[in-house]
Amino acid sequence: MLVGYMRVSKSDGSQTLNLQQDALRLAGVDDRAIYDDLASGRADDRPGLHACLKALRPGDTLVIWKLDRLGRNLRHLINTVQDLAAKDVGLRVLTGHGAAIDTTTAPGKLVFAIFAALAEFERELISERTRAGIAAARARGRSGGRKSKMTAAKVRLAQAAMGKPETSVAALCRELGVSRQTLYRHVGPNGELRKDGHQALSRN
Repeated sequence: MLVGYMRVSKSDGSQTLNLQQDALRLAGVDDRAIYDDLASGRADDRPGLHACLKALRPGDTLVIWKLDRLGRNLRHLINTVQDLAAKDVGLRVLTGHGAAIDTTTAPGKLVFAIFAALAEFERELISERTRAGIAAARARGRSGGRKSKMTAAKVRLAQAAMGKPETSVAALCRELGVSRQTLYRHVGPNGELRKDGHQALSRN
């Protein structure tokens, strides 16, 4: 059975599904087996796609107009098609850059395998660049990750304030621009330095 899925990014009427619907019909998809969404490709909440994937059965083929109608990004697309393959469901792309993909045929499977390999290669490159950046930062005496909101000056201010019984912790957190958890990781209730507080002062 052929099952179709189509999507446009805007629901304000400036974009229509007509072109995709005509293409799916021409490919042999019955109107009753076509699902749609009016949502951005980056949106996680796409009820039409969820219903479509749930309706697919082993031996079915999912037909889409273009690859970008299905996945939020290349990694999401690869994962989705791999999930389809695990259910013995094929994928056919009608036009665009992925028009050669038809996982119900040997050539189509080969094309998709190349896509998957490129996605994995991209992931490895990103991971390698991240590791290299962290190593370079450590070599220069810096640690990776986000910069701490608690500077040495803020830690000293927190020390002085926390040692006073009249101090409002909530007000102090607002003044410092940090959460209560962040404050207590650096300074104790009586103004004593904690591990993160020592580290903040050592970075000064």
